[in-house]
Amino acid sequence: MTRAFLVLWAGLTALVGVAHGAQADDKLKVAASFSILGDMVKQVGGDRVEVVTFVGPNGDAHVYEPTPADAKALSQSKILFINGLGLEGWMTRLENSLGFKGKVVTVSNGVKPRKMLEDEKTTTDPHAWQDLANGEVYAANIRDALIAADPAGKVTYEANAKKFIDAMAAMDANVRQAIAKLPPERRRIITTHDAFGYFGAAYGLEIIAPEGVSTESEASAQDVAKIIRQIRSENIPAVFLENVTDHRLLDQIARETGAKIGGELYTDALSPADGPAATYLDMFRHNIETLTAALSA
Repeated sequence: MTRAFLVLWAGLTALVGVAHGAQADDKLKVAASFSILGDMVKQVGGDRVEVVTFVGPNGDAHVYEPTPADAKALSQSKILFINGLGLEGWMTRLENSLGFKGKVVTVSNGVKPRKMLEDEKTTTDPHAWQDLANGEVYAANIRDALIAADPAGKVTYEANAKKFIDAMAAMDANVRQAIAKLPPERRRIITTHDAFGYFGAAYGLEIIAPEGVSTESEASAQDVAKIIRQIRSENIPAVFLENVTDHRLLDQIARETGAKIGGELYTDALSPADGPAATYLDMFRHNIETLTAALSA
């Protein structure tokens, strides 16, 4: 192999390396507030985006405390995707501390919020993603924001969003079919906190929660006693744990009533990558299988 060839080969190798690095650096850097939203952005963005997620798997977005690493990641991001509807109360502090100059996109814009009574006050339920029809709105908002920031990726973002939305529509039909097979008297459940309001309204489940909309709200002794009486009087078949909340409260309720612990549901966060709910659609698949298995037993 001649010296001239070796020099030429080394030069070509260097150029390839530079090109590869440029391609990596060319990815659109974006941030998402919590794991469910982070997955949705990845589904729409595909290989054109680099997504950092602040509240990771099994994390509670209601009570999260930002870290210095979050501040650094946000400072490098062109878009910040948030749920809105009062979910991320800590996000304003993070944005203000940095003077964030990027685009803030509230993915829930366009959904019809549910109102709920908590501590005798009317409040907004932020868990809109638990209705797949709202998930489609989220995906469309993500798509439009990515196109605005990266017009060259328009075809990719539109194709990814369509594929994702079509998959949501198919999952929505599966969920409705599964719930429809349950006897009406068994379409009632107890959960750790009230994160399934949109799910229940969309798919015909009655949801009873001993805590309020936020995991920051603690159930009183009177609340627990009321739910125990209700389970006994109405023969509610199952209670369900949630991956982001303390299980002890429902364990107590189950012991005192004999209601079955129906399994763990994923509400405000996904599972780790090796778990049963590593993506938004996997979360719905796992939840409906867990619900129907317990309620049909």
